[in-house]
Amino acid sequence: MKRFTDRVALISGAAQGIGEATALLFAAQGARLVLLDLHAESLARVAEGCAAQGADVIAQPGSVAERSAWDAAVAAALARWQRLDILINNAGITRDARFEHMGVEQFDAVIDVNLRGVFHGAQAALQPMLAAGRGAIVNTSSVVGLHGNFGQTNYAAAKAGVIGMTKTWAREFGPRGIRVNAVAPGFIATPMTAAVPAKVTEKMTAAVPLQRLGAPEDIANAYAFLASDEAAYITGTVLEVSGGLSM
Repeated sequence: MKRFTDRVALISGAAQGIGEATALLFAAQGARLVLLDLHAESLARVAEGCAAQGADVIAQPGSVAERSAWDAAVAAALARWQRLDILINNAGITRDARFEHMGVEQFDAVIDVNLRGVFHGAQAALQPMLAAGRGAIVNTSSVVGLHGNFGQTNYAAAKAGVIGMTKTWAREFGPRGIRVNAVAPGFIATPMTAAVPAKVTEKMTAAVPLQRLGAPEDIANAYAFLASDEAAYITGTVLEVSGGLSM
């Protein structure tokens, strides 16, 4: 049997990069999918790819910074399948600048998506999980949330906040059958990092013991493990997937 047969998973930031890889992996593993992303055209393309693998899939355009988008995505899942088993809180953005040059709008934009969006997603998904007495939530942090990074005050603050929320929710929801974990990616080759100058990418790669940037599939595999029954006794953990970067 496939890992997620008959399970319903809601994946945010599913239109590209890690979110796209996650949607395709979950589809291949038998999940029914609700895909949430701001970019409707790219989201429709990913949904078609999932459907081509036999997945029952709903493409739900919307901003994770808006609670209404999450409520609509959860409502769509419940209307079609009457359940929601898995939440992958994957969506994220960067707006980098040195602290002395960082504008309030840059700070707020990252907090709205990367931290407040995670809060909205978990709160929207919680009620059907509580009603069922089971569920798995996987939040996306970052090695930057663990160790900081030059020019990323906003991103580091948001990703550190995700870790704090993850551990708090694991304590609160564990007695009610819901596991909550986080993944902390390192340097991953995605459209977000493609804009980084080549010299910076070379320096990043050299700092990784495995001597390569991660692939989106590396993070998707970590999400799938933590969301699956194979991780049934794991909650409140932060799984670093970074090629050994922080050793």
